[in-house]
Amino acid sequence: MHYINHYNSPLGKITFASNGKELTGLWFNGQKYFASTLTKEYEQKNLTVFEQTAKWLDIYFSGKNPDFTPPLYLSSTQFRNEVWKILLAIPYGSVITYGGIADIMAKKRGAENMSAQAIGGAVGHNPISIIVPCHRVMGKNGSLTGYAGGVDIKEKLLKIENAL
Repeated sequence: MHYINHYNSPLGKITFASNGKELTGLWFNGQKYFASTLTKEYEQKNLTVFEQTAKWLDIYFSGKNPDFTPPLYLSSTQFRNEVWKILLAIPYGSVITYGGIADIMAKKRGAENMSAQAIGGAVGHNPISIIVPCHRVMGKNGSLTGYAGGVDIKEKLLKIENAL
């Protein structure tokens, strides 16, 4: 069974999803791929993981770097999981390009190179926005490109972190 709850952020309403123990989704309402990890049947419920996630977001939206991460459950292809692990390692207030992640993935896999577009696809399907910081990934030359929640929200998130 999956569960959901909601959070009113300064940037709009957010929906959380959980398997009962870990966070499986966090989306701005209406964003691309909204509820991608939810099963057809779910119920709204207050869970400890949702309380932890709301606390994390309260700290984040106050302009501070939360010093903990709620329990996360990320499950997809091996490729996407590897990309999402790289996203989790991007420090608060820092950015990286899609090409930079492609270089990391190529080295990790012993390949000469990797497609930045493939990285973009994985980043775009990240089901746990903000906490798995896909907003910290930039296009070539630092351009603000691609964000499932909208480029305007991406820009605001980066400004919260003083990354712009």
